[in-house]
Amino acid sequence: MKRLFDIFATIILACALCLPLVILSAIQLAVLGRPIFFRQQRAGKNGQALSILKFRTMRTGAGSDAERLIPWGRFLRSTSLDELPELWNVLRGEMSLVGPRPLPITYLERYSAAQAKRHDVRPGITGWAQINGRNGLTWKRQFELDLWYVKHRTFWLDLKILLLTVVTVFRRENISAQGQATRSEFFGSEE
Repeated sequence: MKRLFDIFATIILACALCLPLVILSAIQLAVLGRPIFFRQQRAGKNGQALSILKFRTMRTGAGSDAERLIPWGRFLRSTSLDELPELWNVLRGEMSLVGPRPLPITYLERYSAAQAKRHDVRPGITGWAQINGRNGLTWKRQFELDLWYVKHRTFWLDLKILLLTVVTVFRRENISAQGQATRSEFFGSEE
């Protein structure tokens, strides 16, 4: 049922957002040039690699994230508009609308056995951790929330998360970790 809901809801969202996505792409091209999208290998269900698709928010080249992140990129991140291209990942069956956020594939070897259980489900565009602190969470707390979701997931919980995601996005809180342009890297442990 979850997969059918993902497909149905994603098709409706993609149709409703078609014009805004074209406009965002045009602005993206004018502000940052090519490529419009950012692709990165992330860990999906069962730790399988997937290539997420997002609107690019940083200049290419050398420098820290803080140096490369531009005002347009901050806007995209604060409104979560940079995540919209991930609807393609949902249609492909690599992601779900709701689930633990996919993290870089390089983190796989850094997880404890308990933390790795976050990969028992498809990753999501939004999730329990995103509505409960987003990038303002410690890694320990994020994993606790991800694992709670994996154990307690239901269709009704997913609907609740989707509705609360809208509220979270409008609040524009915890977009980046404190003192970071984005989020600190996970090096392991924090159990």
